[in-house]
Amino acid sequence: MQQKVLDGRYELERKIGEGGMARVYIGRDLRLNRRVAVKIPHPHIIADSDFLSRFRHEAQAAAMLTHPNLVDVYDVGQDGDIHYIVMEYVEGTDLKTLINREAPLPIARALAIAEQIARGLHAAHRVGLVHRDVKPQNVIVTPDGFARITDFGVAKSHLSTALTETGVSFGTVDYISPEQAQGLPAGPQADIYALGVVLYEMLTGRLPFSGNNAVAVAMKHVAEVPPPPRTFNRQIPPHIEALVLRAMAKDPAQRPRSAEEFARLLTGVSQLGEQETVMGPGVNVRPPSPARPANVPPTPQPGRPANGGTSRTPIIPPHRTTPARAPRQEGVGCGVFLVGMLILGGVLGMIVLFSSGVFGGLFDWIGGSVQRPTSVVPTESPTATAEITPTPDLRVSVPSLIGLTDGAAQDQLRQFELSPVVREANNADVPIRQVISQDVAAGTLLLPGEPVIYTVSLGPLQVTVPNVTNSRVNVARQQIEAVGLQVELIEQPSTSVDAGFIISQSPSAGLNEIQGATVTLRVSLGDVVRFPNVIGLQRADAEAILGNTLGLELIFVDEQGPDRLPGFTDYAPNEVVSAAIDGGTGVVNGEFIPRGSRIVLGVRDPEP
Repeated sequence: MQQKVLDGRYELERKIGEGGMARVYIGRDLRLNRRVAVKIPHPHIIADSDFLSRFRHEAQAAAMLTHPNLVDVYDVGQDGDIHYIVMEYVEGTDLKTLINREAPLPIARALAIAEQIARGLHAAHRVGLVHRDVKPQNVIVTPDGFARITDFGVAKSHLSTALTETGVSFGTVDYISPEQAQGLPAGPQADIYALGVVLYEMLTGRLPFSGNNAVAVAMKHVAEVPPPPRTFNRQIPPHIEALVLRAMAKDPAQRPRSAEEFARLLTGVSQLGEQETVMGPGVNVRPPSPARPANVPPTPQPGRPANGGTSRTPIIPPHRTTPARAPRQEGVGCGVFLVGMLILGGVLGMIVLFSSGVFGGLFDWIGGSVQRPTSVVPTESPTATAEITPTPDLRVSVPSLIGLTDGAAQDQLRQFELSPVVREANNADVPIRQVISQDVAAGTLLLPGEPVIYTVSLGPLQVTVPNVTNSRVNVARQQIEAVGLQVELIEQPSTSVDAGFIISQSPSAGLNEIQGATVTLRVSLGDVVRFPNVIGLQRADAEAILGNTLGLELIFVDEQGPDRLPGFTDYAPNEVVSAAIDGGTGVVNGEFIPRGSRIVLGVRDPEP
């Protein structure tokens, strides 16, 4: 590159990277005296107006993002015919190089990197940016292990290993989500899928799918189940394997609901998240025991005092099951029967004597050495409940959260020692990060530590603009309206696009727009030219104009007298009164007609 300083501010030092769409240079911001990275698209890409529009739009959107796990975008500009993005320069190694050099990575390190990527993606998703090209090559890992995501925007529609077809935009096929591979709109769940593939690669040192070409790999992402990671690395715990496979679910609804939730699952911060992590196909999970408040002592086990000392309370033996009858023996004589009857009679006699008080004096004579047996009252007996101190009600009332900000709602719940669990949903009527609803109604009594799930607003739903360039106008309209966007049509000539097909669209494909926004489609009228405004002019002026109009040829001037021109006297001599294409089709001023048409002018005869 001949030019070394852009806009008199950014000095380019040396090239540090190059892809299919752009080069990256290390440079210096002369005004602020700091190192920067400057990305410049290749010259042949600049001719694509759609690319330039997207390049600027996405760069400006990314510049509004600030997050520890995202590479900051400082500036976007143009110096002559050179377009550029100025980014933070980050010392480190791209994650793909680390994987190739060290994989499989230690499990703790892989999870830490994936968690940081997830948190960076969540920050982008909150402002409506979907990366759509999450791959190790786009993650820089600093020497102290910090992960930073780069390449927002440019990588959305133009990727170094991308597949493109009319109306379809693919991400890098090694990490592509099934919905992208099928040409469907890609939302935040597509980034979660790609991050699942990155984590798979970090833990195993290999990609889940491979093939002879990009199309074969993309179709495997759509149709095939990935081999379990433990097939290649037995050190991976089963619950980590289940989380990786959940992130790579074919159905976006089965993946973690957000990148933030994925980050929580990776770190195990949320108890609910941990339970969901280990749930996978074929994995049975025992439900957790109910939470016990910290100030309530554990229930004593039978035969074991709660304080560890000797218990004076009689222990009620457990209910005994009825023993199975012994096998019947043949040949038992009547002697056994008589002995049994004598024993039964003796027991009945003893019961009668006790009940009559005969043995009362005997107990009194013995004195304190032997006491009458006292009756044992089971703890379950209704007569004992009056003697037991009632357990205090430790439950707390759930506060009303609707209308609060997310932070205020969490503070409220923590004041009541309840556990906040946050969900997110789009809502055009509720401001961003404000609570829309709560699953547990206000006033409900819960024990401390129990979860309260509530939903916060992500603002209006944003949808991805589909790519309809070169599509028929009726098909393009259906695709635009199917995602909830409006359509505006503008017709114009085109020498390269057939009539009835889309020449261009604005906003560009792949951008996120609020549902209900308008997409302007420019529709080709074919290779036509506009007939100049010559009707009503003098013959000489009309002939001069037609002679300078490319694509049209004046072949004859028909002078018309009173016998052929109704209202003859209303026109001036030599005034052009009509025009037609050779063959008889009439033409009016400003009408589009086929290029190459041969024109016949009707003129009032100057001498009738």
